[in-house]
Amino acid sequence: MSYRQPPSQTLPFFSHVIKNIASPSLAVKKLVYIYLLQHAEHEPDTALLSINTIQKSLTDQNPQLRALALRVMSGIRVPVISQIVSLGIKRGAGDMSPYVRRAAALAIPKCYALDPNTEPQLLDYLSTLLGDKQYFVTGAAVAAFLEMCPDRLDLIHPHYRSLARKLIDMDEWGQLSTLRLMGIYARKCFPRRTKSVRKLNTNANTKSKSTKGFYDSESDSDETDDQETEDIVVLDGDLELLLKTCQPLLQSRNSAVMIAVARTYLYLGTPDYLQLAIGPLVSLLRSVPDTQHIALYNIVQVCLSHPQPFVKYYTHFLVRSTDAPHIWRLKLELLTLIFPYSPSRLQSLILAELSHFSHSGSLDPALVRESVRAIGRCSQSSATSPKTSARCLRLLLAHIGSADSHLVAESLEVIRHLIQRDPDNHRTTVVRLAKHLDAATSPQARASIIWLVGEFAGLDPENNIATDVLRILAKGFADEAEAAKLQIVLLAAKVYVHHLNANPPPEPPKQEEPQPSPLFEGLDDEGGFRDPHLGSDPARQVPQLDQQKPHPVEALYQYVLLLTRYDTSYDLRDRARVYRALLSTPSSTQLASLLLLAPKPVPQTPSPSEARKAYVLGSASLVIGDEGGVGGLKGYEDLPPWVKEGREPDPALRDETGTTSVYEAGGRSITAGERLDAAASSNRAPEIAASPTKSLNGIGASKAKEKTLDDWLAEESEESEEESEDEEDEEDEEESECETEEEETDSEDEGESDRLVKG
Repeated sequence: MSYRQPPSQTLPFFSHVIKNIASPSLAVKKLVYIYLLQHAEHEPDTALLSINTIQKSLTDQNPQLRALALRVMSGIRVPVISQIVSLGIKRGAGDMSPYVRRAAALAIPKCYALDPNTEPQLLDYLSTLLGDKQYFVTGAAVAAFLEMCPDRLDLIHPHYRSLARKLIDMDEWGQLSTLRLMGIYARKCFPRRTKSVRKLNTNANTKSKSTKGFYDSESDSDETDDQETEDIVVLDGDLELLLKTCQPLLQSRNSAVMIAVARTYLYLGTPDYLQLAIGPLVSLLRSVPDTQHIALYNIVQVCLSHPQPFVKYYTHFLVRSTDAPHIWRLKLELLTLIFPYSPSRLQSLILAELSHFSHSGSLDPALVRESVRAIGRCSQSSATSPKTSARCLRLLLAHIGSADSHLVAESLEVIRHLIQRDPDNHRTTVVRLAKHLDAATSPQARASIIWLVGEFAGLDPENNIATDVLRILAKGFADEAEAAKLQIVLLAAKVYVHHLNANPPPEPPKQEEPQPSPLFEGLDDEGGFRDPHLGSDPARQVPQLDQQKPHPVEALYQYVLLLTRYDTSYDLRDRARVYRALLSTPSSTQLASLLLLAPKPVPQTPSPSEARKAYVLGSASLVIGDEGGVGGLKGYEDLPPWVKEGREPDPALRDETGTTSVYEAGGRSITAGERLDAAASSNRAPEIAASPTKSLNGIGASKAKEKTLDDWLAEESEESEEESEDEEDEEDEEESECETEEEETDSEDEGESDRLVKG
C-alpha cells in the first residue's frame, strides 16, 4: 500500500495547508514546502499568496531554512514570479552559507526554464558561483552550467584550473558533472598533438662492433636510417593537470565515478593513464549483480580497443554456476577478446573452459551454443596461431557426433566459417564432414554439410567426392527435409557445371542456308513443300538421331530435377526451374558458372558488442544498445571531435585572476601542519617575509636564523624604548586635543554673548 496519496485527493486541502507556511516550527515548514511544490501548478493563484512569506524566509537566520525557501521558490513553476526568483538567486549567490549558495546554483536552471529572458543575469550569477571557493558550491554550479548553457565554454576558461583542483573534494554527483564537463572542454580546447620518436631497438646490445663501417659516420647514418619511428601523444599541461587530479577518484566508493574516470582516461589520456583504471574497473565485478552487469558492458567497451591490459585479470571473467545469462554472455565475450593476446598456457585454459560448457548437455542450451560460438571466435582471430586454430577445429569436429541436434548445427555453422576463411588447408575437413552425413539427423546440419561439399569439393579434381555424395543423396531425396533438398538441388547444379566446364560439348558444324526455290518448284504431289535435296522417299526427310547414352553426371542431374518436379515445396520447384533454364544450353555455361561457382565472401563473426562500439563509455545507450533507437537514447550526446591545432582558444584565458595562495603553490594543497609552521615562522620573523632573498618558498616560510641571548635582550630593550616614545607622543596629542577643545568652547561662548547683546 502506498502512503502517498495522489494530488487529486489532497488538492482540496491546498488553501488550508498553505496557511501553515508561517508556522515557527521548522518541521512544519518543511512539510508545507513539500506540499506546495507538488500542488503549485494546479493552484497557481493560491500559491502566489505564499510568495511574500517565502521571501521573508530568505532573510531567516537559519541557513537551512534560507536554502529551503530558495528551493521552494524556484520549484513553483509559475512564470509570473520569474523575476522574484531571479532576485532570490542573486541574494542566495552572495549568502555567507555555502549551503544557501549551493541551493542558488541549483535554482538557476529552474529559473531559466520559467523565463528564458532572464538568461543574461543568470549567467552572471552562474559565473560567480563557478569561481566559489567552496567545492560544495562548485559542483552544483557545474551541474547547472551543463543543464543551462553547455556551449558557453568561455565561462569555464578562468575557472578551469580551480575546478580541476577541487575535483577530489567535491561530492559524488559534482564529480560526475565536472568530469563530463571536462571531457567536452578538453576536446574543444586542447588539440591532439603527436611527435615522432625512435623505437627502442631490443637487438642493439647484441649487435657486434665489427658491423661498423670503415668510417664511423657511415655506420651511424645507416643505423639511424634503419631505426623505425613511432608517434606518441604530447599532452597539454592543463590537460595533464586534469588527468593527474582524476587519479585519486579511482578509489571512490561510487562506481559511476570510477567509470567516469575511466572514460576520461580512454578518450582524453594515453594508454599509460588507461592502465591505471583497468584494475578499479575489474574490481566492480565484486559488486551486486546489477552493478556487475553495467560494469561488464563498460569493461567490454574498453577491452574492444585495449584488450592487452585485461589479460592478467582473466580469473575474474571465468563463468560461475550462479551467474545469470546476461552475466555469463559478457564474460564469455571477454574471454574471446583477450584470447589472442594471452600466453599459450592461458589459451589452453580458456579453450578447456569453453569446451567444458559446450559438452555439458545438462546446462542451459543457450550457454552451450554461446560456448561453441566463442570457440569459433577464438579460432578466427587474426592473432591466433595456426596450431591453436587447428585445436579449435578439433573441438568443434568432436561435436558432430553428438545427440544434441542444436549443438551439431551450431558447430557446423562455425566450421563452415572456418573453412571459408582458408579453404585450401581444409580439404580433408570436408571429406571428414561428408562421412558424418549418415550420423547427422538435424536438417540444418545436413544442409550445412551438403553446401560445404558442393562449394569446396571441386577444389581438388582428383579427389572430388561431390558426385558420389550426390548419388547417395539422390536415393533418399524424398525423405529429406526441405532445407536439405534445397542444398541437394544446388549440389546437383554445381556438379553438372563442373562437368560441363571440364568436358565442353563439341560445337555443331555450320550448315549452309538452302537457296530459295522458284515459285511452285518445291511442291510435292500432295501439295506440300518438299526439300529438293532429299529424294522421293519420305523416310529420308526425318533426320536420324544418334542414339547414345547420356553421361552419368548429366543423367544424375536430370534425375534430381525430375524428382523436384513433383515436390510439394513451391520454393524447391521454382529453384529447380531456375537451374534448368541456366543449364538448358550446355555450350553456354558462363552465366551459370558466374552464379553458382563464384567465390563467396568470407563470413565475419565479430564480437557481439561491436555494434555498441560507437557509444560513449558510461552512457546508458551503451547498455541499451540498438534497442534505444538509431543514435542511442533520446538526449544522448557523443563526445565532440578534437579541435584542430591553431584553432584552440588562447591558453592565457585559463590563467587565474586571483593571486596564488601560499598554501596552494605548485598546484597542490598544503597540509594543516605545514600551514601552522608557515604561520608561526611568519609571525616570529616578519622581516624575513618582507625580504626578497628570504621570501616564502611557495609551500612554507623559510626558517629564520637562530638568535643568541644578547640579540634577544637587545631587541627587548629596543621594543621598550619604542613603547616609551609612543606613550610620550600619545600624551602630547591628548594635551593638544584638550587645548583645541577649550578654544572652541571659548569661541562658542563669545558668539552666544554677541547674539544676546544684539538681541
